[in-house]
Amino acid sequence: MAKQMSILPFTGKLGPLIGYKRNGNYFLRSMPQSVQQTAATRRASRRFGIASRKGAFIRHAFYGHLDIHCDGAHINRLNRLLIAAGDHHEALTGFRFNQHTGVDRFFTVAPRLLPNGILHIPAQTIDGYKGITALEVKVIATRIDFTSRQVVGSETVTLMTASDTTFQETNISLDVPGEGSLVVVFQVRAMYKDGPSRSRQNMAADIIAVAAPQAPKYAHKRTYPKRTKLLPKLIYTHAYPAVIQLE
Repeated sequence: MAKQMSILPFTGKLGPLIGYKRNGNYFLRSMPQSVQQTAATRRASRRFGIASRKGAFIRHAFYGHLDIHCDGAHINRLNRLLIAAGDHHEALTGFRFNQHTGVDRFFTVAPRLLPNGILHIPAQTIDGYKGITALEVKVIATRIDFTSRQVVGSETVTLMTASDTTFQETNISLDVPGEGSLVVVFQVRAMYKDGPSRSRQNMAADIIAVAAPQAPKYAHKRTYPKRTKLLPKLIYTHAYPAVIQLE
């Protein structure tokens, strides 16, 4: 590969050359004269295409809610994870939008998504950092239908906690109704007196939970034996000589 040194770098095809961007730099490579694919390479290419489209869908589902800068390699990292995971979307748990810092730098006891849709953040001591006065915590819950590739709904909750203090146990109800998987991102930003830190070491956004879609609940349907149509019966009683007709 060759690095682009021109004033106006480009991406995409330009004659026999392909321009692309990686980690903030622009490079060039030549197009192959011919491509010979085996059955295995075709399957790998198909898996890569599916993962790439799904990765783009996931990223854009959260981009509008994130307040941090993602690292330059997060697209490729997410694609590799999706290729390995296939349809097991729970494997997304632990993915970092910023690979340089994780949520565990600030919260040593990890938050947990309970089966009832409550995000439980345990009580713990928040370590102090030089110049940092507070931590901004933002929970982003997005329900995604991976089959139809639609964002069903989203909910965000933001709270502040002082640095170098004891964080009180907190439970956050994530009510995002609808069908699809619930993907929860936990974002933390270190705050100075004049605003949030811009250092990549002081911001994190991790996928901390992926709740698989629940099976639809159907009302229990009672079954009755098939009724056969009978002729009316006539019953005579001793007390009441009247005729009673039974259906």
